[in-house]
Amino acid sequence: MKNSEAFVKEITDGNTCKGEYITLGAAMLEGQTMTNTFVNVPLKTMNRHGLIAGATGTGKTKTLQVLAENLSEKGVPVLLMDIKGDLSGLAKPSPGHAKIDERHQQIGLPFNPQAFPVEMLTLSEQDGVRLRATISEFGPVLISRILDVTETQAGIISVIFKYCDDNHLPLLDLKDFKKILQYATNEGKEEFQKAYGRISTASTGAILRKIIEIEQQGGDLFFGEKSFDTEDLLRVDDQGRGYINILRLTDIQDKPKLFSTFMLSLLAEIYSTFPEQGDSGRPELIMFIDEAHLIFNEASDALLDQIESIVKLIRSKGVGLYFVTQNPTDVPEEVLGQLGLKVQHALRAFTAKDRKAIKLTAQNYPDTEYYDTADVLTSLGIGEALVSALDEKGKPTPLAATLLRAPMSRMDVLTDSELSGLIAESKLARKYNETIDRESAYEMLNKKIKQAEAEEAKQKAQEEKEALKRAATKKTSRRQSTRMNPLVKVLTSATVIRSVLGILSKMIK
Repeated sequence: MKNSEAFVKEITDGNTCKGEYITLGAAMLEGQTMTNTFVNVPLKTMNRHGLIAGATGTGKTKTLQVLAENLSEKGVPVLLMDIKGDLSGLAKPSPGHAKIDERHQQIGLPFNPQAFPVEMLTLSEQDGVRLRATISEFGPVLISRILDVTETQAGIISVIFKYCDDNHLPLLDLKDFKKILQYATNEGKEEFQKAYGRISTASTGAILRKIIEIEQQGGDLFFGEKSFDTEDLLRVDDQGRGYINILRLTDIQDKPKLFSTFMLSLLAEIYSTFPEQGDSGRPELIMFIDEAHLIFNEASDALLDQIESIVKLIRSKGVGLYFVTQNPTDVPEEVLGQLGLKVQHALRAFTAKDRKAIKLTAQNYPDTEYYDTADVLTSLGIGEALVSALDEKGKPTPLAATLLRAPMSRMDVLTDSELSGLIAESKLARKYNETIDRESAYEMLNKKIKQAEAEEAKQKAQEEKEALKRAATKKTSRRQSTRMNPLVKVLTSATVIRSVLGILSKMIK
């Protein structure tokens, strides 16, 4: 075998860790597993983000499962975006299998089946802990970026938020936001124009259409109270294991706008609330985003810029982001360049485009004399991957084809009854699943409009009453004036009338 001793020494020296670490598996050379030649990832570098990529059916989800288990075991909480719905088995131990035992014997690691503390979360009508956020928590800048509005429309949104702040109107959900936009160009038009300048009905109409787009994708379920506290993602159980929070997204694949909105709000909330940590000995939270192309393919340029900025900055909060996708090219280069750990499963070269993508992918990994990286990428088996990580000093470790360890938990989903029992026992479900619809901008503006209409009707009735009173007074005054006039009295007296008739009679004769 070519340079096997030198290879083992390079891998062993490059993967020696003084602190805590996660063992992914054993290195491979020319298709042979080098037993006890472990590929390790230092725990302290896990906040440097990462990528798990590969064609369908090559084992990406199981790699994600292995990382989540080992992080939990080290006391690090995890958040998983479960779009395919196949991660709930983390809550139950693996039943074991002869092939798993054989694999672990090759690696040189014992296999210890176990369950992990799991919390099921949801954005939609699926069962689980309900995740919500209010419009106010997003703020005008984030809302503008999510809606992908023009500069003028973003200015109007800022004015709307300012008006609500000035008038103590809570902006909680989408109906609040729609109501204040309608109010600004209808009943409250004069009030807004006097305080903030004229607001175009065309602009508010365009913003309303953007809001309806999010509403149709389930945004009405996401925006509202009770807001989810990101601190609840950091829980550990009584054994010191970090909770694995699984966000159920099986019905979100056709709602990319809602998914992007949630992701951006979550990252922004974490960045604004988590304390600065720097490079500590262990991460605070690790997030795995399965089917990551759903974020990047459907996001606007403004949204992408925001995501890229947060990816660069959130590391200092002790938070690591791991993108799971079929091809590394699904992830923007600005984000890809920030990823420290790369686990690359097999790629398939069916077309000329596929072969070109494989060559580009191979260039993302450190050069090595032991592999033709592009060739290895097409020959890896299920549960095998090329791995490149960062050592404790932040330098890339030697590239290693790796036989990955098997998950300790069940590699299958929970049954309906198991899932229902898990959610029924959840403390977070009892905390967040009560729907709260307190008085907010929608109700307050409706009340204000009704009061204004009532006052207007009252004033109109008063004016009509006064007008009738003035008319009646004028008529009475005219009659009184006529009775009091002496000339009229003389001219209408019987003596004058008889005299005039007498004169007329003589003239006729």
